[in-house]
Amino acid sequence: MIQIENLSFGYSRKLPLFQNLNLTLSYGHIYGLLGKNGAGKSTLLKNMVGLNYPQAGRCLFRGVDVANRSPELLADLFFLPEEIYVPSQTVNRFVSNTACFYPKFDVQLFHRLLNEFEVPQTAFLNQLSFGQQKKVMISFSLATNTSFLVMDEPTNGLDIPSKVQFRRIIASILNEDRCIIISTHQVRDLDSLIDTVVVLHNREVILNEALDSIAERLYFTTVADTTGLKVLYEEESYRGKQVILPNDEGRFSKIDLELLFNALISGNQFLTQPPILNYYEKFI
Repeated sequence: MIQIENLSFGYSRKLPLFQNLNLTLSYGHIYGLLGKNGAGKSTLLKNMVGLNYPQAGRCLFRGVDVANRSPELLADLFFLPEEIYVPSQTVNRFVSNTACFYPKFDVQLFHRLLNEFEVPQTAFLNQLSFGQQKKVMISFSLATNTSFLVMDEPTNGLDIPSKVQFRRIIASILNEDRCIIISTHQVRDLDSLIDTVVVLHNREVILNEALDSIAERLYFTTVADTTGLKVLYEEESYRGKQVILPNDEGRFSKIDLELLFNALISGNQFLTQPPILNYYEKFI
């Protein structure tokens, strides 16, 4: 389990990014971290893996403060940043030099993922395109088999077929002993992949909820007219009005992550006062 307790952090004490932020992540889940540009998603991830040091509070992984950077702890977590820097080595040499730091590294899985991504294993990393480099590092990160995997904008630089492969591969490697958190501003890339959504806004986590729970309480649909409907949030689209309604009839709908995110940051009182998903009952 990953716990963030009363985290306060800022690159300047006058302009804090987080104040008393709390968040708990559990094994067996793929979390999607959403937030506006500048909300601090990358900074939060770096705090989670001990690359940033909080001004107050702490980030715990397996009950240990990650800021201590213990080798045992680092061997069981992996952070894939948005911007990657690769050495002038072949793919195979990179694995030979680096995989030893991760005791559970699966070489066969790594090679299988490279084959699926169609990346030549004898190529020099620095001579590959950015998209190919990203595929190598995604494959490496998954092959580490760490309990905690943190990925910041992993689909940046991937073409559409590769994004489809990425979603399929991520879903296939999750088990009850792993926790994966993926940050992105491309909400559609997380569609059908994550099982829990975390939204960072105005220096705090305003949502940390399983998609199944959201689907039980909220109904997403498109209508021509909202007359007589208990609309919690709506947006105009070329198809009509995209709306979020209370799911008081137990109907199934596919969650529109983009619409949900826009609703959460809209300033609507229903969506900004915790507990978010219980608050809608006041409107029924």
